[in-house]
Amino acid sequence: MLESFAVWCPTYTKQQKELKKLHEDIGDSVISISLDTDPNEDETKIFAHVNENGFGWHYAVSPIEVTRSLISDFGNGIINAPSAPMILICEDGSYRKLGGSGSRSVEELKEELKRGC
Repeated sequence: MLESFAVWCPTYTKQQKELKKLHEDIGDSVISISLDTDPNEDETKIFAHVNENGFGWHYAVSPIEVTRSLISDFGNGIINAPSAPMILICEDGSYRKLGGSGSRSVEELKEELKRGC
């Protein structure tokens, strides 16, 4: 699972709390990567956010080239943190943007994983 987010976004913090539950339920069978696409945020803000909420997966500031590539492939909505955009990347290299907008429950995330790419 790849997600773009911003520390300031309460919708995305809610989504990440559901993602935390998913990891607690299914363990390491899914890898999550969270890319902060807000150019005004830095590693210090991300580190504080992760520690404050007890999140335990991979986080990074998205390099501008990566952000541009995401926009090119998925449109501007991929960096709209309040819509909680997520991309499922499968083992065979295929991928798809998850449907809907806003925070998804752990049950919805499990269904998306079952659906696959």
